[in-house]
Amino acid sequence: MNDDILPWLEMLRSPDVNDRLVAVKTLQHLGDDETVDALIIALQDEHIIVQKIAISALWEIANAVAVPALIECLSSADTDIRTEAASALNELVTQNDLLLLLDRLQTHDINTQINILVLLRKIHDIQSLPDILPFLQSNNPELREAAITTLRYLNQLEKCPQALNSIFDESAVVRRAAALTLGHLQDTEVITKLSHALINDSDWQVRRNAAKSLAIHANHQAIFALETALSDEHWQVRKAAAQALQKIPDLQVMPQLIQALTDEYADVRKEAVIALGNLAHPDVINPLQQALDDPDKEVAIQAQRAIQRI
Repeated sequence: MNDDILPWLEMLRSPDVNDRLVAVKTLQHLGDDETVDALIIALQDEHIIVQKIAISALWEIANAVAVPALIECLSSADTDIRTEAASALNELVTQNDLLLLLDRLQTHDINTQINILVLLRKIHDIQSLPDILPFLQSNNPELREAAITTLRYLNQLEKCPQALNSIFDESAVVRRAAALTLGHLQDTEVITKLSHALINDSDWQVRRNAAKSLAIHANHQAIFALETALSDEHWQVRKAAAQALQKIPDLQVMPQLIQALTDEYADVRKEAVIALGNLAHPDVINPLQQALDDPDKEVAIQAQRAIQRI
């Protein structure tokens, strides 16, 4: 360690918190790699402010040597410390840290586990799949939600049977995440499960997310569910269903899409206009011409474009 750092390192051992604050702020101001070891020591300080400054300094220096020590901060009892450390790690972790993260994932500290599941999204390596899957069965809904969300960030993950039933989890937050994740999976049951959630789930955000995922798949097997969702009680679900039907043109839903042109929400009417235009059928011309007088300008513009395309 550089001789210039030693006096500040000594001050970090002072019983006076003011001395330690001066020392850690000075080390932060110096901001070079030679201060990293001293700042890592400061992470163990009993005073939260000293710890936070040390984390911020290590974040700014961005030396990978600090990653293991910052990971230890994820188990802190202080929310701010955990949040600051997680933010720093999100920028510092790389593929080289994968094994370290997977090792720390085995800890019994829930805060550490949740944050590491989030960090694995940055690395998005499918090697982490076996370590993530057990968390889908956790008793803690936050861990289940973190795990099912992380799955959709993994490269080359096309099928994951263990993830499918998360769409029926008792926690709405988990189901919302699962509905989005299933949009990225190719299991044969995905369309069926998303369609079921779109029609039957009690949480409107789950239904909306299911519609968004069905739009990604663009599978005609989902037509009935999407047609039904055009009458959903929540406008964001109706909007998402209309957007999905834009990608799956089917004359079967023409009457429901025409009916959607009278929806109270302009966003729903606009998406229905686009979906009708994609049907490219002469019978939609008249309804689209009526939509030219819609009070919302964007709806009228989209109606004009649809008529021109047809």
